[in-house]
Amino acid sequence: MPTAARALKIVTVVVVSLCIALGVAAWRFHQNGDALWRMISQQCIPGQQSKNNPSPCQRVDFAQGFVTLKDRNGPLQYLLMPVARISGIESPALLDAATPDFFALAWQQRSLLSMRHGAAVPDSVASLTINSEFGRTQNQLHIHISCLRPDVRQALDSLAPQLDRQWRPYTLTAHRWLIRTLTPAELTQQSSFIRLSQEVPQAQQEMGKYGLALASLPDGRLALMAIKRNWLALNRGSAEELQDHRCAMLSP
Repeated sequence: MPTAARALKIVTVVVVSLCIALGVAAWRFHQNGDALWRMISQQCIPGQQSKNNPSPCQRVDFAQGFVTLKDRNGPLQYLLMPVARISGIESPALLDAATPDFFALAWQQRSLLSMRHGAAVPDSVASLTINSEFGRTQNQLHIHISCLRPDVRQALDSLAPQLDRQWRPYTLTAHRWLIRTLTPAELTQQSSFIRLSQEVPQAQQEMGKYGLALASLPDGRLALMAIKRNWLALNRGSAEELQDHRCAMLSP
């Protein structure tokens, strides 16, 4: 087959695959995109207010502005979500310094994994992710608190000596990521959403294209990781791809 014809065939396959993926994602989003918000607003918050029972949520914290919910996917995974209506990472509210620092709050809630597991879950296993506007199925901001993939853990351990406080490109899970380090204190000093918007060129105008993740490093630092949507690379900006909701790292 001539080179030009073969190239055209490849491009056609990629375009068709993208169209199918986008169609399926749009259908799922339209059909059930408000499920989490309905649960928060119609069950968790009213239950906490009237009965001191946030079920099906695990916790409703009005003072800090969040709820936690055991996700159906995986034995340990939890979600941290705002009590307010915030669609996702693209929301301007996340760039307001008065908005609760949901990413730092989610890292503080990683102890939920240990409670659910019935034994200590090391920080080396824990991780946070939030998907881009194009890589999610729910239109209420939700941060995944779950286990890290074993191969990602190995990759970060290998990269750790190279990582510093500058955003630099690295490849994880076959996709391009920007990674910088934080100390635990720095995590709480500034919202990771604000940090991304201010430190990565053009990110403030394109926040909805980014997914964000957090994991520990062997020396006690944290790795803050950002992935940007790239349709040509079949990359929806789904930071959740770094996580293993089955938690294989905890297996004997």
